[in-house]
Amino acid sequence: MLLTELERDAAVTQRSLATKLGVALGLTNLYLKRLARKGYIKITTIPSNRVRYLLTPQGFAEKSRLTYLYMQYSLVHYRDMRARLRHTLSHAAANGMKRVVIYGTGELAEMAYLSLREMSMTLVGFVDDSQRESFLSYPVWRPDALEQWEFDAILLADLDHTAHHKENLGRHHIPDRKVLALVPAA
Repeated sequence: MLLTELERDAAVTQRSLATKLGVALGLTNLYLKRLARKGYIKITTIPSNRVRYLLTPQGFAEKSRLTYLYMQYSLVHYRDMRARLRHTLSHAAANGMKRVVIYGTGELAEMAYLSLREMSMTLVGFVDDSQRESFLSYPVWRPDALEQWEFDAILLADLDHTAHHKENLGRHHIPDRKVLALVPAA
């Protein structure tokens, strides 16, 4: 991210970099010095005591390498999540669960939506704890709306808060047998 920001704006300040990266100013300074020491950037002073950061050919090569590695990781992660979704939904469909609610509105929820469509299962709707009004052109409801819905299963599409969502669904009298969580990665 740092190399990308420096490529985009060579005259960017360390303070704005720290804010964009979500790290302390001192840590940003340390990272910049480390990049300069490795030969990825050149730090120059321009008039009025301003600093300019220029990516070197080594810096461009490193940024390309890191981008490639990130793309590889992202594709592997995407394929893994799609396989886990297919496995979970196939198992649910084999047990007669065809009408599914998706709990969550992130990237995993989007993949879940696509998987449901591929498997000829029916999306009943999206629920989430956030104040989001819509997702993929569908309204997003609070979990308490589930009490009026007819569905076979709820797919938890938020890996970071699975336990919280299960607990929340229990408060709304949703039986555990209707709650689908992705099987852990092998």
